[in-house]
Amino acid sequence: MSKILEVKSLNKYFRKPVLFHALRDIDFSINKGEFVSIMGKSGCGKSTLLYILSTMDTDYEGELFFNENKITGKSHNELTQLRNEDIGFVFQFHYLLPEFTVLDNVMMPARKLGLKPYAQIKKDALAKLALLDIEEQAYKKASRISGGQKQRVAIARALINNPNIIMGDEPTGNLDTKNSENVFNILRDLSDTQGLSLLVVTHDKDFAAKTDRVIEMEDGKIIGTGIV
Repeated sequence: MSKILEVKSLNKYFRKPVLFHALRDIDFSINKGEFVSIMGKSGCGKSTLLYILSTMDTDYEGELFFNENKITGKSHNELTQLRNEDIGFVFQFHYLLPEFTVLDNVMMPARKLGLKPYAQIKKDALAKLALLDIEEQAYKKASRISGGQKQRVAIARALINNPNIIMGDEPTGNLDTKNSENVFNILRDLSDTQGLSLLVVTHDKDFAAKTDRVIEMEDGKIIGTGIV
């Protein structure tokens, strides 16, 4: 099976205020269509790792591959294009613009990318909202929908450019149990039916246990990469 993401001998240092070895000899890969979670205590390096994997932090030692192409050392513009076209992001906080409609929020990354006309982007955005079973909220302001609905909208926004992988940083961390289960089921379905690759940082053991594989971290190191 081909790999969507691979990390080889990754090390990360923070040099201020004092030298700190944040990530130590990280090696792992994620196959296309795989749903992987990263777990570990606060401060173990989970979010630091995700920031590097998402290409937003390029100050590291080691090698990073995307779709089996080495991307370490590529220019800022090349990495920006890769992020915009191939990686979707879902965070603990939805970061919707409250004064904009749900539809406008979902359309925004595609309008920024600028590869399709407005009418096509609107059509695609409505389709993503339908996929998330929230199309009836399309013309409401984002400030007027519930927390669980906002996270669905955030997932629709992450999907708008048809990325190869979704990366999530505690996407259920701000939700109650029912909405957490809803978000997990949406992500599970995207992996199973559309072959979408997913990499999610989470503290939720129940969430992680239902993913294909769990990468466990401690003190900047990977201590396990098995199935729960």
